[in-house]
Amino acid sequence: MEPEPDNKPPSPPPKRRSICHKCDRPIPVCLCHVIPTPPIPTRTQIIIIQHPHESHHKLNTTPLLTKSLLNSSSIITRRLTSNTLINQPPSSTYYLFPPSQSSPAVTLSDLKTSLKNNTPPVLILFDATWKHAKEMVSASEGYLSRFATRVCLDGFDGGIDGGSIYDSDLVLRKEPCGGCVSTLEAVARWLGVVEENGLEIEDRLVGLLKEMVRLQAQFLKPMRPRPKLLKKSKQIEQAKR
Repeated sequence: MEPEPDNKPPSPPPKRRSICHKCDRPIPVCLCHVIPTPPIPTRTQIIIIQHPHESHHKLNTTPLLTKSLLNSSSIITRRLTSNTLINQPPSSTYYLFPPSQSSPAVTLSDLKTSLKNNTPPVLILFDATWKHAKEMVSASEGYLSRFATRVCLDGFDGGIDGGSIYDSDLVLRKEPCGGCVSTLEAVARWLGVVEENGLEIEDRLVGLLKEMVRLQAQFLKPMRPRPKLLKKSKQIEQAKR
């Protein structure tokens, strides 16, 4: 006996979300009301090296930076070479990334005085997941070491766990360790130290990030403890009795 043909009409394709044509974000999480207009001019030239995968991630903050800061640009690549940059960066070039055993970094607070008395600086950042960012820095460091200084933000601590959107109004994705921040927050903190009106610029960028996190948090599902952590918690409670 042959099965009866399926006469059900095909399901309609899922509706595409409406996108804001100004900030390029879905309408429910549009950020036009907090993006600085016109873009903020800065003494620092900001160059963001963005991993190809990150450029498609819905929570990446690079587009917000290039819309908010006049003197900023992004390049999509996995590795920085002499062919990547149009002009050879000046000696006052810095790349922002946490230190490692083989590559120490100067903290931003230690660099503060020399930066303000120097020519306009160039800041290079790597925008990717932390795993990809480490790979990008490792692949680019041979070229960067010719002219750039490695700098890290104050407060980095590889020995403690990083924050998440559940416990911070500045974190979009789980950070691997203490002091790790998003690309947007890293730029904000740099400008807060380096620019003449840095605290005002930092405040505006941090406000933008907080609003992005607030809107995104509306779509979070309640966090449930992982089974292993839940079991461990019960064992600790039983041991206390």
